[in-house]
Order: sequence, then structure tokens, then C-alpha cells
Amino acid sequence: MIHVGLNVTDLEKSIRFYEEVFEEGPVKKKEDYAKFMPAEVPVNFTLNKSEKVEGNQVGHFGIQLENKDAIIYHKKRLEEKGYFSRDEMNTTCCYALQDKFWITDPDGNEWEFFYTIADSKENHSHTITCCS
Repeated sequence: MIHVGLNVTDLEKSIRFYEEVFEEGPVKKKEDYAKFMPAEVPVNFTLNKSEKVEGNQVGHFGIQLENKDAIIYHKKRLEEKGYFSRDEMNTTCCYALQDKFWITDPDGNEWEFFYTIADSKENHSHTITCCS
């Protein structure tokens, strides 16, 4: 299991965002902290309130899904909750042919939901953010 500790400026807004991304609430919540242990994603994911967060402090975060149906499901449910998604379907990225979409959390961190269709000999087919 991986642990990600993310600094956020608005804890309540970030909790709402990640409740919708993970489809479940935090297992622990304090005034300046929230901990998620989502059943479908093997991650210990914490939010830590910080006075200031500047831009995207990491390249991006990603959730690898098992098939195209899962991509369609998660894209639809997050768009229905008001999150804008940026599609990159049938794209070559990180030496793989993938279907994916992106959303951004309240502090500007990008999340990639992706499904790997097949390996590729190319790193990427056009300007994309996945391999950064």
C-alpha cells in the first residue's frame, strides 16, 4: 500500500472533492487533517491543512482502472458532480496505448483516471501531461 500526504488550503472543500473521487468518506477527520483508506484504491491518503499551497507540487496523481467501462463510469459520475474532465482517449502515453481522462482538485493537483489498452514502442503521441 502506498501513502500520500497532501497539503491543502481548504480542508472541507478538499474532503468533499476526495469523497466524490473515492466514493467514500474519510476514516479519520480532525480540525486540520483527514485520512482516507478507500476500499477500491490501495492507498493511505491524508489531507493536511496548510496556510499556503502553491500550484501542483507533484507531476500528477493517477488511478489505474481495469477496463474502458470503468473509465466511462468514473468520467460520467464525476462530470455529473460538476467536475470538468479533459479526455485523452486512444492516446499513447508512457509507452502505452491508453484511454484516460483528467480532473483537478481544489488546490490544482491533477488526477488521471486511465486504462492501459496495450504496450507501445512510443513514449507519447502528442503533447500530454501524463509522463511529466
